[in-house]
This record gives sequence, C-alpha cells and structure tokens, in this order.
Amino acid sequence: MEMSQNNPDKEEQTSSNKKTISLPISRVRLIMKSSPDVSSINQDALFLTTKATELFVQHLALSSFNNGSGRETNTLSYSDLANAAEETEIFHFLTDILPKKILARDYLETLEQMQEEDADY
Repeated sequence: MEMSQNNPDKEEQTSSNKKTISLPISRVRLIMKSSPDVSSINQDALFLTTKATELFVQHLALSSFNNGSGRETNTLSYSDLANAAEETEIFHFLTDILPKKILARDYLETLEQMQEEDADY
C-alpha cells in the first residue's frame, strides 16, 4: 500500500516539473545526444539543462528588447538580437550565430576591397 502512495507523488512531481518548463524536453535530449561525447543523459541533468536553456533564451530576449529599437513598437527583431550579441559582453560569443545583417552590395564591396588588398601583397 505504501508503495502505491509513493508512485502517485512521484508522478505528480514529474508532471509539475514538466509544467515549469516551456521547451520540449525531447528536443533538448535529441540535441544533447547528437554530441558524440554523450552516451547517456540523466533525467535530472536533462531537466536542468532544459530549464537553464529556457532561462538563457529569456535573458537574451529581455536584454535585446530593453536595449533595442523594438521598445517603441513593442516588438523584438533579429537586429535587436544581433546588436545585443555584438554590444553586450556576455552575449559576445553569439556574434557568429547572430551576425548583423548587411546588404548584398555592401558585402560585395567589402569582398572586393579584401581581394584588392590581397592582390597588393
């Protein structure tokens, strides 16, 4: 009888943990397992990684929104995220993932200048 009482509590606890996160745990597990260094994933580690990822994304979004141009229009744009990645030191590691958008003609001009510089050497 005692055993059956413990089981519902554990189920309630697990379901309440799932309610506290928004990201799908199965996707996070899939991403974690895609690493060749990972052989098995503890459920607690999976939950904590999912929650930490969710909090990081929330922090990035809030910081980008508060410091970006979207405050007037109540929107968050890609350029707000890219600016946060470039201008905020803690998000600087995201500059390769969130580069600032540039026009194709500006990129081509920069590329031509780089090729000319290389040709001069």
